[in-house]
Amino acid sequence: MAYMSRHGTMRSRPDELKSGTIRVISVRMDYNPPDASHPKKVLSNPELAYVSRYAMGRDYHKLMRNRIQKLASRIEEFSGPFGYRAFVDSAPVLEKALARNAGLGWIGKHSNLINPKAGSWFFLGELYTDLPLPTDDSFTQDHCGSCKACIDICPTQAIIGPYQVDARRCISYLTIELKGSIPLEFRPMLGNRIYGCDDCQLVCPWNKFSHDTEEKDFRTRHGLDAPALVELFLWSEEEFMKRTEGSAIRRIGYESWLRNIAVALGNAPSSDLIIKALKSRQEHSSEIVREHVNWALETLQA
Repeated sequence: MAYMSRHGTMRSRPDELKSGTIRVISVRMDYNPPDASHPKKVLSNPELAYVSRYAMGRDYHKLMRNRIQKLASRIEEFSGPFGYRAFVDSAPVLEKALARNAGLGWIGKHSNLINPKAGSWFFLGELYTDLPLPTDDSFTQDHCGSCKACIDICPTQAIIGPYQVDARRCISYLTIELKGSIPLEFRPMLGNRIYGCDDCQLVCPWNKFSHDTEEKDFRTRHGLDAPALVELFLWSEEEFMKRTEGSAIRRIGYESWLRNIAVALGNAPSSDLIIKALKSRQEHSSEIVREHVNWALETLQA
């Protein structure tokens, strides 16, 4: 996570990122797909692959940025030309702190933003602007109370304390951001999670107030809500590129895709089908893939 320090104070000083910024409009957009299989059902079946709910459909970055651009255009109809820049997970922006300061919710013990009327299944985006807009009251209450369900459920104990996450242990980091080998100690803890992790949100009691997305582009694509691990593992690189077109998943690349699935297969019950699938990748051109495949085979054949 070197990029966190690389940008210095730019994260907390919007004017350094976009000169002239004096206000930030913070927005959110629900993403939980109503047509997806129940997450707990997938997580309890080790032969299926679990993909984080936010990656079920199209990549949110471009979609949300286009929506924010439309918002800017509407504002311009009233204000005239003004300076602005839209961000959606695309620059050093303290999006959760900004959303809290804009009154959208509080930052929970799992470090995600929680809205008391909408839970936490939503994306955040920002519009930096030089317009002297009136400001909203910051959300100052913390409704987590004594609850620590998210801390207790985390498979890798990445939430090392209330409001403190060790990214090096987080499954979302390990399966998405990390390049190279997944540390041995964490591989069994990944279970069947091949892209991200939602456990801390699944147990959060505030998500009983969450809303399913109304955005069709966030609906489940290619059966990624409950796919068979072996089926995904046997995708060729061409199939991977085709079936992840327009998806956030494509960003991790084919090598990490196979790496993650190999670990999940190593955590599944041993079967002839799984062993055969893993052996078909033993001579893969990627050293990373070969390493994780061999780990999975050794684990299953121990």
